[in-house]
Order: sequence, then C-alpha cells, then structure tokens
Amino acid sequence: MSAPRRWLAVAPLALAGCSAGVLDPRGPVARAEKQILFDSLGAMLLIVVPVMVATVAFAWWFRAGNRRARYRPDWDYSGKLELLIWSVPAMIVLFLGGTGWVGAHLLDPRRPIPANVAPIEVQVVALDWKWLFLYPGQRVATVNRLVVPAGTPIHFRLTSATVMNSFFVPQLGSQIYAMAGMEAQLRLAADHPGRYPGIAAHYSGKGFSDMTFTVDALPAAQFTAWAAQARAAPPLDETRYRQLARRGTLPRPLVFGTAPPRLFDAIVAQRAPAAERPRDASNQGEADAEAGK
Repeated sequence: MSAPRRWLAVAPLALAGCSAGVLDPRGPVARAEKQILFDSLGAMLLIVVPVMVATVAFAWWFRAGNRRARYRPDWDYSGKLELLIWSVPAMIVLFLGGTGWVGAHLLDPRRPIPANVAPIEVQVVALDWKWLFLYPGQRVATVNRLVVPAGTPIHFRLTSATVMNSFFVPQLGSQIYAMAGMEAQLRLAADHPGRYPGIAAHYSGKGFSDMTFTVDALPAAQFTAWAAQARAAPPLDETRYRQLARRGTLPRPLVFGTAPPRLFDAIVAQRAPAAERPRDASNQGEADAEAGK
C-alpha cells in the first residue's frame, strides 16, 4: 500500500478523540435538532454532490484528446437544462426554509415538552465564572452541578448577574443566552439517567474556558433523595452569595441547603447583593465560597 493510501486509511482514527456532542442526543429537543441538521445536510448534498461529479465528468469528457466530444462553439441555451438548473435549487431552498420555519416553532424554547409528569423549575444565574442553579420547588441551590430527574421536563428560567453569557448542554438541546436585567426561558429533558457536560457558549472573560458544569440526570427516586440530602447543607445567605458573585472559578461544585426565595427575581431586577471585593489582586479568592459546603 502506498504512503498516501496508508494515511487515508488511518485518518478516520483522528475522529476517535472527538466528543459526540450534538450528534449523540439524549433528550427530545436534541434529537429534533439533530434531525433538522441531517435533513438540511442531505438537502444540500443533493446539489453539492452532483455539481462536484459533473465538474469532474465535464472536464474529463471535453478534454482535448476526446474526439467523440462534440464541439459546439455557437451553443448558448437549452430550455430543459435551464429548468433543471433553476428548479432543483429552488425546491431545495423551499425545503430548507420550510424545515427551518417548522423547526423554529416546534422547538421554541418556551414551548412545553409533552410528558406524563409535571415539569420542575430550575433558575439559572450566570456569574463570573460559574453557574448558579436555584431549585425553588426543592428549596436548594447548587453551583456548577445541575441535578435533574430523568424523564421529567425541566423549565429553566435564566438570567445573568454579570455580562451576557450562553447556557448550553449539547446532548440535551438548545443553547440560549442569559443577559443581565432580562429573563430567558428554556425547556429541556433528559430521556435516561446519565451525566452530560454543560458549557458557557459565549466568551465572558479570562475564566470563560473554565465556566463548565455537569448535568446529572437521576432516576426520580434518587433525585428526591438527593434533594432531601442537599437540604441539610449550609444555606446560601447574602454573604455566601457575595462571595460567589466575585470574579473567579471554583475547584469543585457546591451545594446549599436553602436560598433566599426571591433571589432570582432580585438578580433579574438588578437588586441582588453586590459582589464582595477580593482581598487580593488575584481574583481567585472564590475558595471562600467553600464555606458553603
């Protein structure tokens, strides 16, 4: 086997280091988005592949040495060819437009997900550089770890206590922006128990690359037990919130037993306590929030 063929044979191995992400959906929203992606890709390939094949075929057929090719310097129009050239792309554009329009309505982030169980609400706050999750129904709060019951729709209410950011769990579905002074809504669900990575999909400063979180989808009974255990943790009081709101990253997720019931609304209204001033220039004093453990 020649060297180029050997390289071509082993090239797909490079994909082994890639995360499946959006191509490995674990929820109804992510599955629908994957289907739209594949439908759009297939429609566009109906144009791209024939054009690429025709380019090579025409170059080969009309080469200088092919005596069978007809030389027609005065030819400039064919009604059938014009119909083919314009009708196929027009139908593809209509298909893509229809797919996008239908998908935009079916996957509206505010649209409830059909289910036999009531959704739970999670309030999401983007901080520098961490994610705060408030569970008003369970009366607990977490940082950089989102725990949800598998098979149950999750109603997210999102805002930011700092600059604009973007909340994204690739395997569960849509990413959505969180902005200061505004509230966004998103509905997702995890089909089965599992652990899924979440990221901040919008640049927000030097700690942006570490602004990640983990989504743990648990069976319903385990989620109830987790919430009961979490309520025994120290509360998220004003002092701890000021520490969390300070710029910096956390070495590990945090759990708080209770949180002020109107904290999310206060953050949206920009009336929440201001971030505590750091005691040194490093802005890495977030370990103080470890007191919440």
